[in-house]
Amino acid sequence: MGDLSKANKKSYISWPVLALMDFVTVIGFDDLIYNFQNQGLSVITSWIIMLFFYVIPYSLMVGHLGSAFSNEGGGLSSWVRGTSGEFLGYFTAWTYWAASIPYVVDTANSIVVGLGWAFNGNDHLEHALSNSMFALLSLIVFVVFIVIQSRFKHSMEVLSTIGGVAMFGMTVLFVIMTITAIAMGGHIATQPMNLHAILPKFNFKYFATVGMLIYAMNGAELVAPFVTRMKKPKTDFPKAMIMLAVMTAFLTIFGSFSLGVFFNAHHLPNDLKMNGSYYAFQALGRHYHMGNFFMYCFAWTEVFYLAALLAVLLDAMTRMLISDTGTKYMPKFLRKTNAAGLPINGYILTCVLSAFIIGLGIFLPDMNDIFNWLLNLNGIVSPGVTCWIFFAFIMVRLKQDQFPSTYVYIKNRKFALVVGWWMLIVTAIATILGIAPQDVTTFSGTWWYELVINIIAIVVLVGLGIILPYITRRERRSTTGVAFTKPQWISMVAILLVALISAFYLGGTHLTSRWWLIGIIAVLTAVLLIIIGKPEHDRQNS
Repeated sequence: MGDLSKANKKSYISWPVLALMDFVTVIGFDDLIYNFQNQGLSVITSWIIMLFFYVIPYSLMVGHLGSAFSNEGGGLSSWVRGTSGEFLGYFTAWTYWAASIPYVVDTANSIVVGLGWAFNGNDHLEHALSNSMFALLSLIVFVVFIVIQSRFKHSMEVLSTIGGVAMFGMTVLFVIMTITAIAMGGHIATQPMNLHAILPKFNFKYFATVGMLIYAMNGAELVAPFVTRMKKPKTDFPKAMIMLAVMTAFLTIFGSFSLGVFFNAHHLPNDLKMNGSYYAFQALGRHYHMGNFFMYCFAWTEVFYLAALLAVLLDAMTRMLISDTGTKYMPKFLRKTNAAGLPINGYILTCVLSAFIIGLGIFLPDMNDIFNWLLNLNGIVSPGVTCWIFFAFIMVRLKQDQFPSTYVYIKNRKFALVVGWWMLIVTAIATILGIAPQDVTTFSGTWWYELVINIIAIVVLVGLGIILPYITRRERRSTTGVAFTKPQWISMVAILLVALISAFYLGGTHLTSRWWLIGIIAVLTAVLLIIIGKPEHDRQNS
């Protein structure tokens, strides 16, 4: 009995570890760079507003939901399914999983960029790699981490601890040394550095970039399934969230100010989102006459940090896909697991969709445009899926007698509902406005191209989830339990390949409309083939 108690005790996650795991998914130094380019020094005010009116209530809502559904393993899908029925639970699981595709591709892209800086010490990789080679390397990184996550079960916690501590340490170092540089008479690049510089201009461009702020600060729901692995969740979870808030506040406010010291917020480099973190530490090294020492330290920290993020993402996606998606709507071939309990066909679909997303961006002018577009796509789909969290919280509080919780966020139900609706409406509006392309000249050819592929990506990622229940019905109606015969699969794959080859041949690297029109026609043809085709059982009856 004593051994069993010790074993259970060892399985607990302490609140500092949970805070670090959450910190890895919520914010990073790169998030500062992305939003600094969007809003300049005024982002400091935006971070403060977001911290108090978004991050803290968002994280505490997640804790409430995780506690209310402590016996469920699916996380967000379990919350929606438990409150609103099996179909919405399935669709939540799908949209969350599908929206994670651009996120993991973006993370893999960032790892490739980070390794380039770690080995070369400069941005040479950006000029040496073609768009197709950049896409290929990102896919290789992604596949490697799928293997790592499936083979080493504790890689997530280890990498999160190392990456979280290292990233926070590098940020503290950057801020302290920046302040020291100013105290020693160092030059401040942004002039004038005053109150007016940090006040946002509340115009369309500002509100169109709020989605990127939400994207930078969301992700707390990924650790919700681990709340039940805490020894005292009622007291320890709020401690973890307080630690998270303090770390986030320090990183965002002082980190953004420090960036304004080394970069002129009014005239920023075009590739700041992709390389800005490394430029910042290079500038710090030059000021202290230490060469690229700080940049190399950050580059390897970044690689570990992104590896931790990718590990957490893949684990969370796996939980969503196999724990509680509902057999009524999810096809059997996607629920199929290997000996390790992982959905191998789900991973294959992940790779296919990742290749699709990369394929949409491969026709952009250069590697920097691909990086920026993919990042901005995350600023659309990620906040969109976050809406499910606030929807679930509203439903739980409306039916709070049915969903008792050890940890309760806002005991007054009416006030809790007001906060829940506030979060839902703000996030939904930011999602819609985020569809407008960023980082390119408004109404230019590239702007229209990015607008079109933004819409295509959303339609395909969401639409596939609507089609899957139909495929499930086909499986059940077929005598063989298979939705499509081999000839049907071959036909659909052939159509998509022809579309891809035609797109590349006709579109090349130029921003023309011909290639994506062919792609749309091919996808519609494939869908038509699915609808027209009959399962084996129906053909025999006819």
